[in-house]
Amino acid sequence: IVIMGHPGEGAFESLVEEAISRGVIVTSGNNPLPNLQTMYQDKGFGYAGADLHAGGYLTGLTMIKQGLKSGDKALVYGLFSQEGRRKSPMGIVDALEGAGLIVEKLDISPDVDSEASLCIPILTAYLERNPDVKAIGTQHGNVTSNMMKVLQAAGKKPGEVIVGGIDLSPATIEGIEKGYVSASFDQMLYLQGFFPVLQVVLMKKYNIPGLAINTGVG
Repeated sequence: IVIMGHPGEGAFESLVEEAISRGVIVTSGNNPLPNLQTMYQDKGFGYAGADLHAGGYLTGLTMIKQGLKSGDKALVYGLFSQEGRRKSPMGIVDALEGAGLIVEKLDISPDVDSEASLCIPILTAYLERNPDVKAIGTQHGNVTSNMMKVLQAAGKKPGEVIVGGIDLSPATIEGIEKGYVSASFDQMLYLQGFFPVLQVVLMKKYNIPGLAINTGVG
């Protein structure tokens, strides 16, 4: 079984324990479950994906290189209330604050998490109330794919607000090409699906324990 760790270790612990007790190989991709990985690594439990904080931090550093400076105001829009997943947006926060920016954190609601287009009126209204914001960072792929629409709805020109995001959906690529998205962290989603399946095969055929594979290269 290949799982994605978004619900958190508390939600998965008993399920993983039961599966492994029945002889089922379990491994993870995209979102890490480090304690479960340590506990069951010898049973084939590995992880293929990015280091969440490091990915967010790299995104923040890349945003800074686009011309942000100390004292500029920035918004980081992320899943701050979710165990584990909050590490990604906190990486952006740490990078921006480390460069002297004034950062406000805004939590992504469950509704936006499941239907990201709902972020458009939320972020448009935020920009209208905060016209001096110089940057918006997020580590939510579907929110990133809507950022060009957000800026267009807010009447912003390409590059007027520095945007850092994650993943490379067609809409995000278009946003990059048109100058609305300044940077997007590529965590190699295909490999996050491929390597966990390979991990199961390696454990089943060769008893190779869980491997930690960092797919978040830039």
